[in-house]
Amino acid sequence: MTTSNHDHHADQPHAVPLGVLAGIFAILMLLTFLTVAATWVNLGQFNIWIALGIAVVKAVLVGLYFMHLRYDSPFNGLVLAMALIFVALLIGGALIDTHQYKPNVDAAYSPDSPRPPMVDVQ
Repeated sequence: MTTSNHDHHADQPHAVPLGVLAGIFAILMLLTFLTVAATWVNLGQFNIWIALGIAVVKAVLVGLYFMHLRYDSPFNGLVLAMALIFVALLIGGALIDTHQYKPNVDAAYSPDSPRPPMVDVQ
């Protein structure tokens, strides 16, 4: 007979109480309302940062409770965090690169730029 050092409850799924899920859902709805309400106030460039901050909080809540990362192995949370950091680095690299070709895009969309001739398709 083989013996196992593993916890016998590790194979069982974790059941989150309905009250916790309903509470998290209510918080997510409140944060969604706050995201929409942030558009009603003109804060200039800070509007996008407020919306992104609220989105990050909502994503963390969904990951922790609805994806059960709060009750799962810390390794799975680490894998998710590293994947998100990697995606952020890729997007950040792409955004840094936009400074290189922004003058070409601006010139192409200026009212003085020549337009290509229209082709009549029959």
